[in-house]
Amino acid sequence: MGGKSQLLSDTLAAAKSEGRSALIAYLPAGFPTVDGGIAAIKAVFDGGADVVEVGLPHSDPVLDGPVIQTADDIALKAGLKIADVMRTVREAHEATGKPVLVMTYWNPIDRYGIERFTAELADAGGAGCILPDLPVQESALWREHAQKHGLATVFVVAPSSKDERLATITAAGSGFVYAASLMGVTGTRESVGEQAQELVRRTKATTDLPVCVGLGVSNAEQASEVAGFADGVIVGSAFVQRLLDASDEAEGLAAVRALAGDLAKGVRGNA
Repeated sequence: MGGKSQLLSDTLAAAKSEGRSALIAYLPAGFPTVDGGIAAIKAVFDGGADVVEVGLPHSDPVLDGPVIQTADDIALKAGLKIADVMRTVREAHEATGKPVLVMTYWNPIDRYGIERFTAELADAGGAGCILPDLPVQESALWREHAQKHGLATVFVVAPSSKDERLATITAAGSGFVYAASLMGVTGTRESVGEQAQELVRRTKATTDLPVCVGLGVSNAEQASEVAGFADGVIVGSAFVQRLLDASDEAEGLAAVRALAGDLAKGVRGNA
């Protein structure tokens, strides 16, 4: 596919060749400020993240829990624009050379314009987009522009996705597949871990793409457990919570760097 999507694929392949899962961190743009958000991403990479997803804050983030909603509200109240998201991607990628994706709901892209969004994201050095609410059957135009600009299109699968649907989703996606499962919402943690493991198994039966799990993972032990069956471990709320809890920026940056370091040990099985 060329472009920075290749960097993403190479990064995930390199983790696999080391016999470990990749650590993928999520942080919203514009939180606690635009500059503070960029500094936080650099700190997370510095601590050991392989890939970072930059959230494009949304006023109705249906798939995100209260922690990320709180951060999104702070960013939006401060007047965050898509230009700030692009700047976040550009500065984080330029400073680290590592793959940076954008995670966004479809509505902001639709309003901004697909061609404009994909062109600007590629120009900023973005590796692709995670689109949790774009139905695959409505994604052809997006994928055409994304491919033209060397951007990966990451779709989200869930335990409720039937096998046939999984095959349709994974055939359309690139970069990796985001397997969304919930931890601590239904049943015990073990049963939810099993649910995630089963989802990964079913997804892998349909594709050669890496399958990465966003599971409500918040510590090294959980990261190690998920790394036992997934190609990547995605952590978001735990990083955002560290920034929310910090009394100042320096403390926040130290906290997310340290968490990334712990999680990086976890994905290597050294929790």
